[in-house]
Amino acid sequence: MNNMMDNVSYPMILTLMVPKETKSYKHVYFICFLALYLLILSINIRLVMVIIMEKALHEPMYMFLCHVCINGVFGASGFYPKILSDLILDSYVISFHMCALQTYVIYSSLLFEITILTVMAYDRYVAICKPLEYHSKLTKITCVKLILFSWVFTNGFCVTAALLTNLRPICKYHIDKLYCDNWSIVKLSCVSSFVNNVFGYAMTVTFFSLIIFIIVSYFKLISACKASLESRRKFWQTCLPHILSLINFTSAYCFDIMYSRYGSNDIPESLRNFLALELVIVPPVFNPLIYGLNIRAVLRAKILYILQEVYVYL
Repeated sequence: MNNMMDNVSYPMILTLMVPKETKSYKHVYFICFLALYLLILSINIRLVMVIIMEKALHEPMYMFLCHVCINGVFGASGFYPKILSDLILDSYVISFHMCALQTYVIYSSLLFEITILTVMAYDRYVAICKPLEYHSKLTKITCVKLILFSWVFTNGFCVTAALLTNLRPICKYHIDKLYCDNWSIVKLSCVSSFVNNVFGYAMTVTFFSLIIFIIVSYFKLISACKASLESRRKFWQTCLPHILSLINFTSAYCFDIMYSRYGSNDIPESLRNFLALELVIVPPVFNPLIYGLNIRAVLRAKILYILQEVYVYL
């Protein structure tokens, strides 16, 4: 019997950072995180439903936006249910495998966002700079291929990073963060992190190259829009939300790199928590709000156009 008990393998348990003054403010934290999660679910799902139900929005750009919203719900679901259960149970622990899963969900969501933003930049470039070729280049089949490519491209990096990390032996069991991330798991190991470092820098360079591609495409768009008032109107109507999303994503990604790679105990805990939470709070709330406002403007413009056509016909 003793031998059988010895052979039983128990899941490896890791501890997470405990939020400051949890004893006093546990209920406040719980209400805030629950409200944020419900807000993220409601605004993203509502925007997806509007895009599906409104035929006027059955265009490539809004197909891509629909997947941005679905991705926001996916990423948020990797963080909020766990932190809410931790606050209820007052137990800030996680198994190693669940930690790896949480890392995958949050970071595949983050990297998918920059990939789909790149696709959306290409969409806007063709729509404004080559309007006559738009419907031949951005067909429904092409859009589906671009979305599938975004998921495959992102998951290729995330799965490789997860394998490189999870195959390493660990000798520490505490993650100094409210949720798991890849670099925090790497730092638990007692062996060299050279391979993980090289892959991490390669991944960072790859995704920052996508950001540079987006910036360059928008410089071309701005120069192309100078010649036409209609092009300028289309640029500000459809591209401004995209630029704001890019700024939002880049700041979140930079904050996360600063925290994960260069975070120090010398930094105040409140600032460290802000750097960590910015990634899981701002993008999924910010994106549907700015695009939602733009969609309302688009629908109003289309309704006015239809009414004008009816008036002219009468």
